[in-house]
Amino acid sequence: MKHIPVMLQESLEIFSEMKLSSFFDGTLGAGGFAKALLKAHPEIETYYGCDQDKNALELAKGNLQEFGGKVEFIHSNFSFVKEVLEKRGIKQVDGFFLIWECHQCS
Repeated sequence: MKHIPVMLQESLEIFSEMKLSSFFDGTLGAGGFAKALLKAHPEIETYYGCDQDKNALELAKGNLQEFGGKVEFIHSNFSFVKEVLEKRGIKQVDGFFLIWECHQCS
């Protein structure tokens, strides 16, 4: 399944001048943004992809299989980011991404 995230180029531009070794994505979804960022930043060693939707994680696993062991799939809500990272002994990441959709805002 191909997934094209909204505002992909604008989102990638935020990180264009950064060197990223580790990255946390709090709303992995089907992995469209992750795939684009991993291609744009081959220096990323670990991409932590978090989503509370198990079906989305399964889609992302298929869509990101070309990146092998670089992606760690995390079944959790992004609101638990502190606990998720602490559990893995991670004190910091080089990049962080979160898309929040407000259904009451539109």
